[in-house]
Amino acid sequence: MLVAIAIGVSGCATWTPSSMWPSSMWPASAGGKAATEPDPYGPTADKRMAKLTADAKTAKAGSPETHEAFTRQLVEMMLSEHDPRVRCRILEVAAEFDTPTAVAICTGALQDPDERVRMAACSAWGRRGGPEAIDLLAARYQNDPELDVRLRAIRALGELHDMAAVPVLAKALEDGDPAVQYRAVAALKQASGRDLGNDVNRWREWAADPEGSGAEWSIAEAFRRFF
Repeated sequence: MLVAIAIGVSGCATWTPSSMWPSSMWPASAGGKAATEPDPYGPTADKRMAKLTADAKTAKAGSPETHEAFTRQLVEMMLSEHDPRVRCRILEVAAEFDTPTAVAICTGALQDPDERVRMAACSAWGRRGGPEAIDLLAARYQNDPELDVRLRAIRALGELHDMAAVPVLAKALEDGDPAVQYRAVAALKQASGRDLGNDVNRWREWAADPEGSGAEWSIAEAFRRFF
């Protein structure tokens, strides 16, 4: 039933995070603190992660149908797992598969109650890329309550090496936190392929008129996409 609620293969195109991860399904102990093992005689977190890694290797050697079936199992694991470290590993494994269910897991993890999992999800999208990556990472930068997650989202936007991320990163240059500003500068270097040094004001000037610097894109059109 959890899988049916979490995903429908035919409905993945219209999937939303809130439908994937209803708050009532999150483990009661998830919330930023490492959970203790509920069963002292059960497999430890390290053993669960080791088994997951082995199972993923076997699944990757299978057919596309095997990939989809395995990632469906990962949904059940993600929803029932109490240890954030293990949820991070489930997410990392899911990100290695190219299935609609894997995409749903990576998207849902951006709203995990533990910031470590949300950070891992940002990194996963920085690696996966794709047309939805900028929108998802931009939303995480703008809305996450934890600074570390917001910084990870900015870093992942830079790792996409996509000029379409510039409007979001330019907005981050105006953040009141110097850590955010300088992370945005580093990400802009990656996204634009330029190196204007570490002067935030110089990057602000460039972001205001990248066309004047020879960039073949419309910043006005790009800004309207996000803001």
